[in-house]
Amino acid sequence: MSGWLRRIRESGAESAGNPARPTLGWMARAGTGATAAVGVVLVSCLFTPASSAPYAMAGDSPTGGTPAVEWAGFAGNAQHTAVASEPAQPLKRIRWRAKVDLAPNLVHGQLTANYASPMITAANTVLVPTRVSAKAGYRVVAYSGTSGARRWSLATDYRSPLVTSPPAPTISLPAVLTPSTTLAVAGAGGTVLVRKHANLKAGAVRRLVFYGAAQWKAHRSTYDKAVQITTPLTAGPDGSVYFGFTVKGATPAHLSSGIARIDAHGHATWITAAAAAGNPAFAAVAIECAPALSPTGKTLYITVTGPPIGPLPGELSGILVGLNATTLKPRFHVVLKDPVTGLPAMILTGSTASPTVGPDGDVYYGVLGNQYLSHDGRGWLLHYNATLTRTKIPGSFGWDNTVSVLPARAVPGYHGTSPYLLVSKYNNYYGVRPYGNGHNEVAVLDPRSSQKDPYANVRTMTAVQTILSPVHYPGELAGARYEWCINSAVADTADDSVITNNADGILYRWDLASNTLAEKIRLNAPRPEPYTPTIIGPDGTVFAINNATLYAIGR
Repeated sequence: MSGWLRRIRESGAESAGNPARPTLGWMARAGTGATAAVGVVLVSCLFTPASSAPYAMAGDSPTGGTPAVEWAGFAGNAQHTAVASEPAQPLKRIRWRAKVDLAPNLVHGQLTANYASPMITAANTVLVPTRVSAKAGYRVVAYSGTSGARRWSLATDYRSPLVTSPPAPTISLPAVLTPSTTLAVAGAGGTVLVRKHANLKAGAVRRLVFYGAAQWKAHRSTYDKAVQITTPLTAGPDGSVYFGFTVKGATPAHLSSGIARIDAHGHATWITAAAAAGNPAFAAVAIECAPALSPTGKTLYITVTGPPIGPLPGELSGILVGLNATTLKPRFHVVLKDPVTGLPAMILTGSTASPTVGPDGDVYYGVLGNQYLSHDGRGWLLHYNATLTRTKIPGSFGWDNTVSVLPARAVPGYHGTSPYLLVSKYNNYYGVRPYGNGHNEVAVLDPRSSQKDPYANVRTMTAVQTILSPVHYPGELAGARYEWCINSAVADTADDSVITNNADGILYRWDLASNTLAEKIRLNAPRPEPYTPTIIGPDGTVFAINNATLYAIGR
């Protein structure tokens, strides 16, 4: 989150009435405790009657192979490439805006919530995860992408877990759109609320429970206190939903923290983090690490965390795992290491860094160095082949960052051999010794070419081109700029550009052909805040979150 180096040392749920049949099926356990392997449950469903007659939108159900979902959730798709399918409209005016947090929490003037990515259907319904308050929790609000008119909302009994990493960021509401425009959103106790037909004004809602609805109904209070979904949701091409969950406290089903999959028919599979890692010491899932799928959809990647490596809470070691995307059985794993020292890299609770999977299957994941402020606090973009058996060229920045993917042709001046390039935040935090000068940049990186890292004795991905944040940060030395405030920047391949947010309160279009900030629009006054994504909708409307507000920008 922005400003992280300035470290600060009843439910509104829509009722799921009319219980369906009791839980069916069985649970298979290959052991007990932290080394239990995979559980399989046929989930029962609780249905909510529709509140009013359906309101069909034009283009609600695209046919003939046309995708029904424009932007599924975090970083756009299950590979987290953040590539837009339509060119961005000119950044001429703010067409509409909506609050994503009705009760923002400020610590020394800094926002502390990691806001979730909006989701957008091909029919231009924009679904916005919205924080109501610490007591009232969250809801998802659906708006017209064209006008901003409110269409419907769904409240959830999900509550954000406490994060111990200062300044204690509030975790965003996990939610995703499946390919059939079904909304899946986290509920209490590790449950998932599912609402069909996001383009309709009303739709049936059911609650899915990966460890069995009978368990949850019989011991609801216990599970609601002990089990929480703590990563974004990711949707597969077959409608399956994946997520990481955290267990704090005993449960009747003897759950341990892990990873779950619920398929489109309600069948659930889960595995403990320790079993996924093949190591009982790695018994948790990295908070806010969105699961990613390989381009074939056969492998699921996510990070699990283990013993602490720093003096403060939330400074953890990690293992990146690859699981069978259907059964969740372990396939691959690699210990995440600092490229300079070879010691365990740091996974800081509160970072939203998630794996990106390139078109060739290579996996990219952002970490901090072994020591909290090593490498000037920039961290590293670790890089592996699809089976996690080969460590490749790292990138020179990784903190709270999920790289986007560009086809190489989007950078006219590029003449290397890689068919695709990466877009990465490239901040150089002011005041962090020895080289932190506040020259905060965004970079296009070549994953197949290396250069000597400017801040460490190691070779890192070649920076094909960079762009400097344009506005001086008041009160700091000359050259120190506001941070680029993104965790995933949308790539506009039609116009060879990247849309990026800044803590100066301005949204920019980085033109890759001229390597200039060709367009800009002020959203609000500067404010230190969490890193957030940028998005392009099906009509080219640009979406950005700044100062707890979602802005829709266009012509």
